[in-house]
Amino acid sequence: MSKRKVAIVTDSVANLMPETIAEHNIYVIPQILNWEGQSLLDQIDISTAQFYERLPQSKDLPKTSQPSPGQFTEHFERVAEEAESIVAVFVSSALSGTIQSAHLGAQAMGDYPIEIVDSRSASLGQGLLAVAAARHAAAGHDYRAVAEYVRGLVPRMRVLFVVDTLEYLHKGGRIGGAKRLVGSVLSIKPVLHIENGQIEPLASVRTKSKAIAHMLEIVLGEMSGKQNIHAGVIHANAPNDAAYVMQQILAAVQPQEFLSNELTPVIGANVGPGVVGMGYYTE
Repeated sequence: MSKRKVAIVTDSVANLMPETIAEHNIYVIPQILNWEGQSLLDQIDISTAQFYERLPQSKDLPKTSQPSPGQFTEHFERVAEEAESIVAVFVSSALSGTIQSAHLGAQAMGDYPIEIVDSRSASLGQGLLAVAAARHAAAGHDYRAVAEYVRGLVPRMRVLFVVDTLEYLHKGGRIGGAKRLVGSVLSIKPVLHIENGQIEPLASVRTKSKAIAHMLEIVLGEMSGKQNIHAGVIHANAPNDAAYVMQQILAAVQPQEFLSNELTPVIGANVGPGVVGMGYYTE
């Protein structure tokens, strides 16, 4: 059997649905959830449903970690059996040590061709970039061209989200510029976004419904008049909020691609339940 020219690899923070992973033949490396003495592989040892069911009963907040360089090498070796080259699109280096670990893992592959792309994003922002890479690879481009194409999309990717509480981001150390909101009025519902690879505040609103409305106003304003919109809605145990956001978006624009998913355990551990958000870019 002949090898694929380029294989696309991402990590489980990309939050892609199983059907999307299968459709685009994307290889997903699981991130690690460390919880109550257990080291759990995201989506393998613990599912999204199990995570949100267990979270309210847990005394300890789960911690997350990336695979070791050796584990990355093992994953790359598996992919290399089926492909001539790899383009890997990983979670923002400002939010995780994944990129650094992956580079060390790739070095052990010798002269095997691997391009590692820093998505400067997370969740479906990262996931949409991985899917874009897969489409470009399927069109026949070589691994360098695929990586260059995705890096060109990175500055256009937008991720906005509303959180119920900043507690999880604060305790997980991934709060970025939003840390200045910690300790403010407890009833405030912040609208956050990923900027320069980090989580930053956009607005502080009194109620969640108003925060969601504010997020939608920003998103629809940015999408207005644009062509070839690629978008997705994500949530953490907040399906009704996600359904509302999706309904509002689809009533206003006709995206070329539209994904939706619940936040995977390794992201849920860092943002907490109740989150609703969006990732999108325009070509």
